[in-house]
Amino acid sequence: MHNEAMPKRSSKPKTDEEDVNVMAHRILREATGEAEPTKPEASEKNPAAVSLGRLGGLKGGAARAKKLSKKRRAEIAKKAAAARWSK
Repeated sequence: MHNEAMPKRSSKPKTDEEDVNVMAHRILREATGEAEPTKPEASEKNPAAVSLGRLGGLKGGAARAKKLSKKRRAEIAKKAAAARWSK
């Protein structure tokens, strides 16, 4: 049996953008006109994949409800209502 220690998992090192102090300094410089305002980075998501996922999401609930019997839908609704009111 090997007596090697497992490597420790470390989180990703924070970039300067994630540091609160650096961000506050940048915002202050932008507000006082010492620096040009920065634009937020564009989304890295594929627009085609986003629209396809949304399409499936819009169909999902209606398609599931259509497959279920009226009795089963009522059971699910009662269970959901009980869960909401139990809080």
